[in-house]
Amino acid sequence: MKVLQTGQCVEHALFGIGIATESNDDRTTIDFYEHGRKKFVTQLLQVALVASAPPRPPRKRAPKATGATGATEATPPKAKAKR
Repeated sequence: MKVLQTGQCVEHALFGIGIATESNDDRTTIDFYEHGRKKFVTQLLQVALVASAPPRPPRKRAPKATGATGATEATPPKAKAKR
């Protein structure tokens, strides 16, 4: 594989679709939609060029803690035990 241009869309067999963020003769960094950033040896990289980047799927967020499990209210300090 040769050096990719920044912003070029590629598809990898294992990691899926991603966008090239950095590329030189030694290393290439790709930000994959589902797997985050991965760094490859440029000469060993095997990807297919994609004509246009499909829209990035929304990232899944963890649900907000609410109720008894969320520590949103201040709790009074515990009293010291007398001996």
